[in-house]
Amino acid sequence: MRFRLGLVSRLRTRWYLIRSIGTSPRTPGAALEELEQRGFIAALTNPKLRDHLTTPRTIYAGIDPSASSLHVGNLLPLFGLLHLYKAGHNIIPLIGGATGPIGDPSGRKSERTSLSPEQLADNASKITTQVEHFLEHGRILASRRSAETHPLPPSSHYGKVEVLNNLDWFKDIRFLEFLSDVGKLARVNIMLARERQKYLTLSVKNRLNSYSGISFTEFSYQLLQAYDFLHLYRKHGCTVQLGGSDQWGNIVAGIDLIKRGKKVETEVAMKVEESDDETQVYGLTIPLLTTSNGEKFGKSAGNAIWLDESLTSVSEFYQFFYRTEDADVERYLKLLTFIPLPQIEEIMREHGVSSLSKNVGQLKLARELTELVHGEEGVSRAETIARILYHTPLRELKSDQVLQAFRGDPRFHRVDRRNVTTQTMTKLAVLYGLVRSRGQSTRAVQTRGLYLNEFLITDPRSKLSRSNLIDQHIGILRVGTRKHVIFYVD
Repeated sequence: MRFRLGLVSRLRTRWYLIRSIGTSPRTPGAALEELEQRGFIAALTNPKLRDHLTTPRTIYAGIDPSASSLHVGNLLPLFGLLHLYKAGHNIIPLIGGATGPIGDPSGRKSERTSLSPEQLADNASKITTQVEHFLEHGRILASRRSAETHPLPPSSHYGKVEVLNNLDWFKDIRFLEFLSDVGKLARVNIMLARERQKYLTLSVKNRLNSYSGISFTEFSYQLLQAYDFLHLYRKHGCTVQLGGSDQWGNIVAGIDLIKRGKKVETEVAMKVEESDDETQVYGLTIPLLTTSNGEKFGKSAGNAIWLDESLTSVSEFYQFFYRTEDADVERYLKLLTFIPLPQIEEIMREHGVSSLSKNVGQLKLARELTELVHGEEGVSRAETIARILYHTPLRELKSDQVLQAFRGDPRFHRVDRRNVTTQTMTKLAVLYGLVRSRGQSTRAVQTRGLYLNEFLITDPRSKLSRSNLIDQHIGILRVGTRKHVIFYVD
């Protein structure tokens, strides 16, 4: 369902279009302005970046393959790249196949657990597929949203996309060669002293002063990322790095390495225009994705919302954003959707003034992000599941309807009747991951929080039986209102 803009919104949109003539969001020069209006800009390494981006450039952002899937916290750099891409710039999402095993020490108190080469390669392959999928869906959705308010053809100004893996160049570099050609350009005192107000990267300095210290491997991470920028500058004409605000020190290290390299190299084949007195390379940092309370998103924070449906179901993904706090809705709409800003203003106006429009902003946010990550079919499934779990009287459900809706959902289990009817429901809750322990399951019963379908479980010894199933097959076991396990009992 699409929201219809009222007269005020249509007039505002027309004014926005008139104002945008000559500085369309689709032109390279307007990309940074739109990023600022949407809240993407934390810091620029040089204000000259504004002029630099008035013509098409190549921009890269690094992606960590330490897990088998991207999570919501990874999306902001990709959205930033997409906004630049749709304005005509070329973008390079860079998978850290070589740097992933080391891990950026920024914000970490201990060294990352090592991954096997096989696991890392598998992670990199899966994340590459996710990135390509996300960028393609993003291009389509961004074009559709732009076409709603802008008369230009939907793909007339897009740049180029090239997904790369830094293992492709690091695998052939010998250690002594790297120290000789790259290490001599880096200055350790600068790495340790580099700070900049709230955008500083003090991780190396803090770890050096900590009890656990820091390994040489982690200490070298900044130089390896700096070399990525140097390599992309030389081979792909890349002049801008985009990253989270915690990447400030790493980005500046790359700029410094490029400039030092220029001083000692007399002939380097490059694809970028340069002034005689300055090497034009820049950094752009964006805020880390947090809630209004400052809570971060990500696997290290323990609250990751994964893009992989096998890790976070489409329904859980949708519901996460549908439950967004009011204080976060407008910011997330600006950061995590391609809805034009005038339409976001209208959505928030409707969200704020009409009791009949409760959760209008959350509904739009959930639909847009779910469509971007899981497609229109994912939105349909998520909303069908929402009706099943939260709105439809469970006694009216049909087993075929549940089977279709929960296909591929990690909360869904097709089980043999003999295997589950002999177990208590408190034990089933533990076996299928609804709670962590029998003690927790028993406490849920004692606090009146464990349900099977519409019935409150009051006895920890209660067992699942044919009589308490829906349509003779369906058992929905839940704790509270948000945690569910769905059984189809054969």
